[in-house]
Amino acid sequence: MASTEGFLTEEQRETLKIATQNAEVLSSSPKSPTSLLSEHYLKVPAGGKAPNVGIAVRHVRRSHSGKLVRVKKDGAGGKGTWGKLLDTDVESHIDRNDPNYDSGEEPYQLVGATISDPLDDYKKAVASIIEEYFSTGDVEVAASDLRELGSSEYHPYFIKRLVSMAMDRHDKEKEMASVLLSALYADVISPDQIRDGFVILLESADDLAVDILDAVDILALFVARAVVDDILPPAFLTRAKKTLPAASKGFQVIQTAEKSYLSAPHHAELVERRWGGSTHITVEEVKKKIADLLREYVESGDAFEACRCIRELGVSFFHHEVVKRALVLAMEIRTAEPLILKLLKEAAEEGLISSSQMAKGFARLEESLDDLALDIPSARNLFQSIVPVAISEGWLDASFMKSLGEDGRVQQEDEKVKRYKEEVVTIIHEYFLSDDIPELIRSLEDLGAPEFNPIFLKKVITLAMDRKNREKEMASVLLSALHIEIFSTEDIVNGFVMLLESAEDTALDILDASNELALFLARAVIDDVLAPLNLEEISSKLPPNCSGSETVRVARSLIAARHAGERLLRCWGGGTGWAVEDAKDKIMKLLEEYESGGVVSEACQCIRDLGMPFFNHEVVKKALVMAMEKKNDRMLDLLQECFSEGLITTNQMTKGFTRIKDGLDDLALDIPNAKEKFTFYVEYARKKGWLLPAFGSSVADASPLPAVAT
Repeated sequence: MASTEGFLTEEQRETLKIATQNAEVLSSSPKSPTSLLSEHYLKVPAGGKAPNVGIAVRHVRRSHSGKLVRVKKDGAGGKGTWGKLLDTDVESHIDRNDPNYDSGEEPYQLVGATISDPLDDYKKAVASIIEEYFSTGDVEVAASDLRELGSSEYHPYFIKRLVSMAMDRHDKEKEMASVLLSALYADVISPDQIRDGFVILLESADDLAVDILDAVDILALFVARAVVDDILPPAFLTRAKKTLPAASKGFQVIQTAEKSYLSAPHHAELVERRWGGSTHITVEEVKKKIADLLREYVESGDAFEACRCIRELGVSFFHHEVVKRALVLAMEIRTAEPLILKLLKEAAEEGLISSSQMAKGFARLEESLDDLALDIPSARNLFQSIVPVAISEGWLDASFMKSLGEDGRVQQEDEKVKRYKEEVVTIIHEYFLSDDIPELIRSLEDLGAPEFNPIFLKKVITLAMDRKNREKEMASVLLSALHIEIFSTEDIVNGFVMLLESAEDTALDILDASNELALFLARAVIDDVLAPLNLEEISSKLPPNCSGSETVRVARSLIAARHAGERLLRCWGGGTGWAVEDAKDKIMKLLEEYESGGVVSEACQCIRDLGMPFFNHEVVKKALVMAMEKKNDRMLDLLQECFSEGLITTNQMTKGFTRIKDGLDDLALDIPNAKEKFTFYVEYARKKGWLLPAFGSSVADASPLPAVAT
């Protein structure tokens, strides 16, 4: 066997020879794959480049039938091909027992990993906290768990989850949810987050209504309760309505809250007791329990028992009341001061009363020192002696003294101001008993301190707010009497500014303070004590985001409502407010009777019988308007007689003329020569001495007419 042949057998040599001959024939064929590509696929236009299309030569083969076929890149498969190198029809199996087994040869499968969503985790965690709270009723634990959970940016979703879970349960859980919201407000959850949480609830009201039949009514009650508990401002309702579609369930919730709950008489008490849950306890009940436990502690001296009683109240957010009442008791019973200071120190060291609640209690007491001094003359001095002790022992933050120093609130006030406050409190109490406005005005004039008029306004409204509707009505009527008589518009404006600046502190003692202040403001506008533009002036003097600014906005919305005049005159349940409206009708009738031929003396007697001397400016105004309309100056004779008898004072005359002057442009729409007639009346009144010298007689575009003969 030749060496060049290697180890091939004869049969193998024959096969190799035939294969070589076939290859030569294939390469010499006129229709080789290369020529076919050139002929059919790579024809290049003259002067151009080869198109960037076609089939790569190395990927094209010619089958035995002469057809072009496209094969796989690495030679496997395809008709007329031999297949891939080492390609077999037998499936290969990996044997894990094989000594050469490689785990990298195992087929692998992609498995999707779940990415954790922080919000989903938060929702699951708070659901557990809420369930535990509904089981135990422990506000402190729930607040602590929520604080430890962190993720405070998601607190609005806690509001939604808490309320939505309570909505589908009994009244007990609904009451517990409201109590918890009040406890968490400001300390754990910010006011803005409370608001955002309720916005989310309103937006999801349609979904809640699918699962909860009376969702609209229940959610409306939660919203009303939040307003009554002062964790939502009343202005929230107005803003929310603007952002919700009118056809949505959320919009219905706001309407129901406004009409069915917050507009009802005594709505605060009704809303608070609606669910009647076992956890419900009113502010008054808490105050009574605090007073009782403190007096028991003073008698027994058992600080441990007193701390246990405070803890059992379960109102950590109201511990500032414990501090305030304890300090007052220490001032009333001088021998009890060491015991009281010991109790407050132990409560602070145990963490029972937080530093913020301690400081708030001291601040509230400091604000009420003037009133307290009426019963305890040395109250201010005692307070100033307690504060350094508390700071030195470490249970009152040192910043409290600094803030007081900056505000000048603990510094000795001017003796004249202090005496004035003491005097006016007595005057106001006498007025509430007697309802004698002229006597009150004489008392204020005797004080001779008009520079303190804004302080009087603040005092009378603050004292009225803590009493029944009768006293609130009397306060509103008093403002009408004082305006122009002895109070200027500036006095009224400054008094309301002082009230609104301290609105947050007032709300600590008076549950519905914000709503009541808004009603006092709106009523002042309806009674012409303030002009609508004065609300802008008041608002400009307040910080933009304070609760006082919200109160002014609520007052504007009350004034803009339909039939606002009648509603606001009845806002305190009728009484004197409706008498004012009734008096307007009576004044109009008596003037019409006089104009049609009545006797002057009889008209004067009718005015006297009204018994509303502070409202005689309305007689002046209506008489002048009727004189312009009827073109009959007989009304001037009536005003002259009233002035001569002292029935209508110079102040009331001036106020009546001022009101005509302020509305002269509107009046001119119905009476074209109103300005000329008014100028004539002013000149006449000046000659008769009806008006104050400071009254401005200039009327735009008015030509004075000759004075009438007298």
